[in-house]
Amino acid sequence: MNIDHLTVIYFVALVVAVILHEIAHGVVALWFGDDTAKRAGRLTLNPVPHIDPFGSIILPAMGALTGVPVFAWAKPVPVNPARLRHQRRDMLYVSLAGPGTNFALAFVAALVARWQFDSLRFFEGTIEQLPLRVSIPLLFAAVNLLLGVFNFLPIPPLDGASMIERILPRDQLAGWYKFRPYGMLVLLLILFTGTLGRIITPFLEHLYRFVLR
Repeated sequence: MNIDHLTVIYFVALVVAVILHEIAHGVVALWFGDDTAKRAGRLTLNPVPHIDPFGSIILPAMGALTGVPVFAWAKPVPVNPARLRHQRRDMLYVSLAGPGTNFALAFVAALVARWQFDSLRFFEGTIEQLPLRVSIPLLFAAVNLLLGVFNFLPIPPLDGASMIERILPRDQLAGWYKFRPYGMLVLLLILFTGTLGRIITPFLEHLYRFVLR
């Protein structure tokens, strides 16, 4: 099977975005007093300590090659809530850090892609025909946007679910904990029923309109 350059760019962007997502969790935890990730050697841009062989490489590669929706993850950064100064409040910020970083990266990359696209004197073609100086930041923006939106879904074990746990009144947590074991099943259902695609597609359409106006 031939692998085109957009597939390679997408795969590399996905691995980088997932790793930065995890580092952000550890950095914010450190700010609030928990140095667990730092002591574990996880606050590094070196991808080796972060890579989960299946979740970071094999699964994204299979998705990129087959065209199916891609799940991807790195090894979760260790966080010890007991070491945080204010556990519930600070864990909310730690949970926000991952998708927040992805949204920030998507915004900056989209601006770069739009700037580079505007510098083209004339272009009529498909996304596959865009020059690399446009397609690389555009795909990086798309990947980070996808990860940010995906991780904001309020489904365990995603960051959106962690945020709900930090803001729910304590007397409602018992009911939430009963739902939590079924989170991965719900994720698989929305993935293979096309629901995830319907959630994410409008965000991508806005991105492409912003860049390729």
